[in-house]
Amino acid sequence: MAGEPQPDCLFCKIVAGDIPATVVRRTERVLAFRDIAPKAPVHVLVIPHVHYPNAAELAAAEPEIAGELLAEAGLVARDEGVEDYRLIFNTGTGAGQTVFHAHVHVLGGKPMTESMV
Repeated sequence: MAGEPQPDCLFCKIVAGDIPATVVRRTERVLAFRDIAPKAPVHVLVIPHVHYPNAAELAAAEPEIAGELLAEAGLVARDEGVEDYRLIFNTGTGAGQTVFHAHVHVLGGKPMTESMV
């Protein structure tokens, strides 16, 4: 069921603490942690605690949490000391989504190029 933790979801397991991650921010509803294969000096994933397969479904079902996800992404960038950064939501395998739990990538710390997406 949407919103419920999924037993086979990597990010649900990270939220639950079953899989370790380098956490940089945590709120009651959102978790931010470092990407294990960074594409920039700053590469942090910001995810909701609730499970939705992508950002559009999260926004449709729980717009307040979607808004908090974006606000936390901005706070991650601030905390990491980057003024210029990119936020990326991938939706679907053709767009590069590999974990089907809504998340935003915060990328920064060097000039952004199209090849980074």
